Amino acid sequence: MEILVLYYSRTGAVARLARCIARGIESVDGASARIRTVPSVSPVSEAVAPEIPDHGDPYAEIDDLLECSALALGSPTRFGNMAAPLKHFLDQTGSIWLTGAMAGKPAAVFTASTSLHGGQESTLLSMMTPLLHHGMVLVGIPYTAQELTQTLSGGSPYGASHFAGPDNDRPVDDDEQALGRLLGARLARIALKLA
Repeated sequence: MEILVLYYSRTGAVARLARCIARGIESVDGASARIRTVPSVSPVSEAVAPEIPDHGDPYAEIDDLLECSALALGSPTRFGNMAAPLKHFLDQTGSIWLTGAMAGKPAAVFTASTSLHGGQESTLLSMMTPLLHHGMVLVGIPYTAQELTQTLSGGSPYGASHFAGPDNDRPVDDDEQALGRLLGARLARIALKLA
């Protein structure tokens, strides 16, 4: 069973957390992670990104959503909301919304911010809205996860999060890594049960 880890990351903080979630997914027998990103959105309408990124993970296509059994969706915080490039990608999923192709698939969300109170939870909630419209089953982090009650950085029952610091160079700490892996593993186990 393949689970899509789809994210946008401008400075690498969300990408680092995506790797933790992918490790959690792959810790579950029978599950593997497919990691994809989305291109930046240009303020100049004629500008286009190359079809294949110069470095990093491949760009996502709508087929990635259709081919995977579950979805982990990640974005940096942008004024308490998901970043425009991820929203732009999701706005193109109307054709699969019409068919109900994502209905019943489990999904989880994750984020990173430069400040500790930079809108992590509202960003996670903003990413949940289109997933609910698609009929997906949302998966969060239960308070049975000890790291959730002891973290001094990222982490939320709504999903995994990372406090990247003002220069976006703070490493994903032990609690954030554990919560990312836990969310990935929980998503994979629920996807296997629903299959």
